[in-house]
Amino acid sequence: MSDNQLRVVWIYPDLLSTYGDQGNVLVVERRARQRGLDVARLDVRSDQPIPTSGDIYLIGGGEDRPQRLAAERLRRDGGLYRAVENGAIVFSVCAGYQILGHEFVNDLGQREPGLGLLDVVSVRGEGARCVGDVLGDIDPRLGLPPLTGFENHQGVTHLGPTARPLAQVRFGNGNGTGDGTEGAYNDTVFGTYMHGPVLARNPLIADLLLKLALDVNALPPTDDRWYEALRDERIAAAQQPA
Repeated sequence: MSDNQLRVVWIYPDLLSTYGDQGNVLVVERRARQRGLDVARLDVRSDQPIPTSGDIYLIGGGEDRPQRLAAERLRRDGGLYRAVENGAIVFSVCAGYQILGHEFVNDLGQREPGLGLLDVVSVRGEGARCVGDVLGDIDPRLGLPPLTGFENHQGVTHLGPTARPLAQVRFGNGNGTGDGTEGAYNDTVFGTYMHGPVLARNPLIADLLLKLALDVNALPPTDDRWYEALRDERIAAAQQPA
């Protein structure tokens, strides 16, 4: 932060906001304001440069062609890579998650280079599409309650040695590799297949992003009754027989 203002950047809402993931930036913004923080939110369209001075960057999901266009423009722009070098926090979902890796398969069936900000590689799955509610246990090192989300993807994402699984699934597919992993993260970059929007269903992940950006160990408490009601409902739904 500079000038006591938290800078939150929503990347390419014109390309990567197909599945309601814009709700993630709304949750981060609201939870920051509930703590009395001055928040500057910037929605950056795909024809605009990515600012390098943001504190938290969010990327959503999208269809195959917009995903390829977003990857091409982010590689050419270079701003997100520089922001991470400056210590920014990045949270990505689905197509955005794949873009942050080393490569993924694009709408033309070709291997598309990613940004290499996460040590993951994504391919197209051969089986049925992964669709439905997911429940998982987040990496204990993050100190967070169970993950709840909704997956809708054909991708399979393999983690390299420097990427940690965000969670181990109890119900659902997650990364689609069959090993029970879901998502990936390193110190400052996070990726997940979870929609929902995922930060509305997991507000303490949003708080984790805020703590990392602010470099603090704790935040003032907020009224989480609405979030907890949503979490309880969706966790129960994930455990229902198909």
